[in-house]
Amino acid sequence: MVSGFSSFRRAAGISVPLLGLLLAGCAVGPDYMVPRLALPASWSSSAAETPARPVELARWWERLGDKELNALVEEAVAGNLDVAAAKAKIRAARATERQTNAALAPSADASSSASRLKSQGEVRNQFKGGFDASWELDLFGANARSSEAASYGRQAADEDLNSVLLTLIGDVASNYVAARGYQARMALARQSAASQRETAGLTRKKFEAGSASAVDVSNAEGQAASTEAKLPDLQTAYSEAVHRLAVLTGRAPADLDARMKRGGAIPRPRQPVPTGLPADLLSNRPDIRKAEREYAQATAKIGAAAAARYPSVSLSGAIATTATSVGDLGKSSSISWSLGPSLSVPIFNAGKLAAAQEAAEATRDQYFVAYKAAVLKALEDVENAIVAFRQERIKNSRLTAATQAYRRASELAQSLYQSGSSSFLDVLDAERSLYSAEDSLLTSRVAIADNYIALNKALGGGWNGTVDASKPEVVDTNTGPRLRRVAAN
Repeated sequence: MVSGFSSFRRAAGISVPLLGLLLAGCAVGPDYMVPRLALPASWSSSAAETPARPVELARWWERLGDKELNALVEEAVAGNLDVAAAKAKIRAARATERQTNAALAPSADASSSASRLKSQGEVRNQFKGGFDASWELDLFGANARSSEAASYGRQAADEDLNSVLLTLIGDVASNYVAARGYQARMALARQSAASQRETAGLTRKKFEAGSASAVDVSNAEGQAASTEAKLPDLQTAYSEAVHRLAVLTGRAPADLDARMKRGGAIPRPRQPVPTGLPADLLSNRPDIRKAEREYAQATAKIGAAAAARYPSVSLSGAIATTATSVGDLGKSSSISWSLGPSLSVPIFNAGKLAAAQEAAEATRDQYFVAYKAAVLKALEDVENAIVAFRQERIKNSRLTAATQAYRRASELAQSLYQSGSSSFLDVLDAERSLYSAEDSLLTSRVAIADNYIALNKALGGGWNGTVDASKPEVVDTNTGPRLRRVAAN
């Protein structure tokens, strides 16, 4: 092998330094560098509720203090179909990377043949076996750039899975909070309607005693019915949230009905919520990391396109042995071999290769713009979430005060009405205001939890556990050579 290669080198007139350069190759096209973007030094909306100390992203949903939610998140990561699809993309990207890397190594093929020949009246057998090998010298880095691009593509697929997990966990938490909120609002509506029914019964007794009017009775019954009329819409919204939760965990829509029906409180986030610094988003947000890897991949593809415009050199060799019987192939046989380089130079292609490079450069620009857009969107998400979280807490404190005031007003109106010192309209108005305030307070508690979820998603909080992407969803069996079965019509 060494002597044959030396003969080839002498025949081709290639010096040792030049040969080393040919084997090492060079590279064309731009070398990728991580872009540097000017980011704000701090969040403009930060306050006491969102201190700028290092962000706590690991298992952020557990700080809502709900064991049922924690279990559903685990089940969703294991069973969600979007996660399964993202894992399949990772397997495809890994296979593409291995396939691309194979172009950097030599290839060899074995061949054999048998034939029966008749020559000058003589019939004889001929057996032939041999090996063919080839190796493309990656002089201008076309294969290396393609391998680099495939590596970036595999990393982008990894970040795509992380992005799917971030969205999934946020969706599970949001739908769980919504379901608990609808349960609380339905309980409030039933409780308020029952209280209003009692008021209507008391009013009817006063009417029968001659101390209330028929109008008061109708108003009291109408208000109770109006409150009860809110239940169907709340029940529909609750069912939709529970069905979405089931599908997010990879189940049939109704599979969580009995489990969620046991009830639970609206989750409340712990305070304060650290937000870190804007620059942290570059490493914390998987969508930004994915966009950056895709930009890197597009940059590497420019080099591959540029290298196609330069000459290419391949080394190829073959060895074959021929004999009249199989047993003679290794001893009494004729052996032939060949070894040599081949050169291919693109001379005229009507600008196709140059256009391919320009297209790769334009694609790179698109991914660079997409990366910058992802960063800006992330900054916007965090700023909006900080404002919404803080303002909802302010609103919640006002609603708490309003609810307490309306509750006192309702109790006073009932007392005055029963003593005959107030009209029934005061009672109706007080009950209506109290129910509205209590319902708004529950809605605000849901909004606080939702804004907490949105803030953690915006900061890049997702799954920090292990996800095995190596196992296929479909396991094929009996894939070896066999007779093909013809499907019946």
